[in-house]
This record gives sequence, C-alpha cells and structure tokens, in this order.
Amino acid sequence: MSAATTRSRTPRTPDRVCAEAVELARAAAEDAAFPGVVGEHVSVVAEGDRVVTHFFECKEPGYRGWRWAVTVTRASRAKNVTLDETVLLPGDDALLAPEWVPWSERLRPGDMGPGDLLPTDADDLRLEQGWSDEDAPPPNSVVSEEMAELVEAEDADVTDRVVVPARGSITSVAEELGMRRARVLSRYGLHSAADRWDESFGAKTPMAQAAPASCVSCGFLVKIGGSLGQAFGVCANEFGPADGRLVSLSYGCGGHSEAAVMPKPLRPAPPVLDSMATDEFPLRPADDTGSVPVTDLLASDLGHS
Repeated sequence: MSAATTRSRTPRTPDRVCAEAVELARAAAEDAAFPGVVGEHVSVVAEGDRVVTHFFECKEPGYRGWRWAVTVTRASRAKNVTLDETVLLPGDDALLAPEWVPWSERLRPGDMGPGDLLPTDADDLRLEQGWSDEDAPPPNSVVSEEMAELVEAEDADVTDRVVVPARGSITSVAEELGMRRARVLSRYGLHSAADRWDESFGAKTPMAQAAPASCVSCGFLVKIGGSLGQAFGVCANEFGPADGRLVSLSYGCGGHSEAAVMPKPLRPAPPVLDSMATDEFPLRPADDTGSVPVTDLLASDLGHS
C-alpha cells in the first residue's frame, strides 16, 4: 500500500481557524434560509486543506432530517475565514421524495381523458410493422412461416377433439361464416347493436372529438368478421378507454398508435437588441411637435431665467 493511499484514507483534521468560524457559518445559513429554521450546530467535517463544512439542524417543516451545510475556507497563512457555499443537504434519516418514475411506467388503464395524447414508441412491443411491399415478412408477423407453423400446431391440438367439416364444402363455408347455429342475429338485431355501440364508442363522443385520428388507422384495432366488421372493431390498447370493447371505426382516442408527440408550447422569439447603434434622445421637442410653444421653452431654458 502506497503512502498516498494511506494518507487519503486517514481522516482529515479540521482546520482550527475554520472550525471555530461557527458564527460566520450560522450567519450564512440564516441569510439563505427563512428566519428561525436554522437549528443547533450538528458537526464539522474537513473537506480538504483549510476547507471545512459546518452542519446545522434544519427546522423547516417538510425537511425532517435535512441539514444546512456551510463550507468555509481560508488562504494559506491567512487568518480571515471566507464563505465558500451554503446548501441544504439530506441526512441519513432525511425525508426524501420518492424516486422519479417515467410517465410511461406511471400510466394506468383509465387515466386517459378527452384531449390527452399517448404517443407510442417506435419500438413498442405491442405493435409490428404493417404491409411494406417486401417479400419476406418479419419473424413475428402473422403471415410468417414461423407463425404459420405455430398456428398449425395449435390448430392440431384443437382439431383432434373437434369434428371439422371437409374443407371446401358448403358446411365448411357456413361454419366459417358462423351460420351453423340454430339462430343468428337479424338485420334489426344487428342495427340495434350497432346503434348501442356507436353511442358509447362512436364518432360523436367527447373522446373521439378530441382524438388526433380515428380507429380505422390505428394499429391497436382488431378487425372483426361479418357485416359489423365494416363499421366496428375491437380496441386492444390497454391504456385506452375502450380496451377490449367494440369501437366504431370512426371512434378515436389519444392512444392512437400513430399519434404525434405532445406539441410543445409556443415560445416567443427572443428580443433583438441592436448594441452597435445609438439612439438619439433630444432635450427639446421638435418645432412641429408638442402642444407647448417653442418660445415658452426658450424663455425658461432648463429652469434658468
């Protein structure tokens, strides 16, 4: 172990002159704080050669365990102590604010209101790239070979226990369209359901009126089949107000997948100052301006007769 390492680990002895400047440090703390919030002198710590920090108790409400730290110093061979800085520092048992959490982690379902925007990250795991006119789809795409094999394997587990009609038959087409049930919705039933859904999550709602775009272009929209799929879909945005519900394609909210970043407030342009030119300020008004005759001004020039 070197001598330098040994000296650095040895506690410094506070400079005697700086350590005795308690009243100077207290006056500096009281000048920076409100009256009556600087408490008793707690300790003194040597920060370096002829550099000492005095700690005072803080009595200000809401700052339990905090201390006023006043650093003083003096020059070599000088007896006058000067002030370096005054700060309020937390102690070991200080009451501190909770750790800051990004807004994306603080957000919870249901927090969004009309007019709020929820920008989505470019690498949001809940979204993937749409049709890009490329031959090879992404690995996590629904039409990729990996996903197709996974779907076939999952379908095989189901088809082992369910009787499926022959592919291409009229029965299979009816099965795909959902027409093999004993009864299906009539046109009146479809229109009634559409009116109810449009009233709750339609274009006339306050949320849709303040939305940046409609659901028809949102990546969180899940398409549905049948005739209702031409006007409705299912929202899959967990932070949206309609998560897991049928929404009109003309509905919208601030959680749109392509929503722009929150607009920044407009800032006025900085003032332009011409520091190279001079402005002329005449002592007397011009002859053709003002309501006082020039002769009266000349008679009493600057208050002298």
